[in-house]
Amino acid sequence: MDLSIESLLSIALGIGLAAATGFRIFVPLLVAGIAARAGILPLTDSFQWLAGTPALLMLGTAAAFEVLAYYIPGVDHLLDLIAGPAAIGAGVIASASVMADIPPAVMWPIAIMAGGGVAGLTKGTTALLRAKSGAMTAGLANPVVATVETVGSAAIAILAVAVPLLCLAAIMALLYWATKKAGRLLFGRGRKSGAAGA
Repeated sequence: MDLSIESLLSIALGIGLAAATGFRIFVPLLVAGIAARAGILPLTDSFQWLAGTPALLMLGTAAAFEVLAYYIPGVDHLLDLIAGPAAIGAGVIASASVMADIPPAVMWPIAIMAGGGVAGLTKGTTALLRAKSGAMTAGLANPVVATVETVGSAAIAILAVAVPLLCLAAIMALLYWATKKAGRLLFGRGRKSGAAGA
């Protein structure tokens, strides 16, 4: 199947929204719903409900509770454990909801593999960075991390709606940086101590 420019843009948009769900689950879905309600963002037929008033009220409430919960010590780490699978599911939904020009037989594999995959990678990286930050600062830096994650989620979702290809490039750069940083956090000390022992 030949993909048109519109199809490629909708895939980039979907991956952008999916990546944002790795930071906060409900914020990107709320952004997508508001953009669709304003007529800026076309949704696939099966996801038109995202622009409805009940969905927007539910997503707005859920987003507010999720954002606030990350400022409660202990709850933030618990949410990271629970939110892993939920972020993958939200990534699939977010990406599938905006691939309006793509047949379902192509859309769903892309949404599951690319959308769910990038959401899981983003969520796993942020959870690791939060755990490391909490251990290194006795939790004092966690409110700063929570704020950065919330702002990042909203900014990536808005950027995905406004300029999908630029957002996709920014996500690739961010994930490259984050995975390198996570690798150093996980394995950096081990390599240094191994080198010192040698």
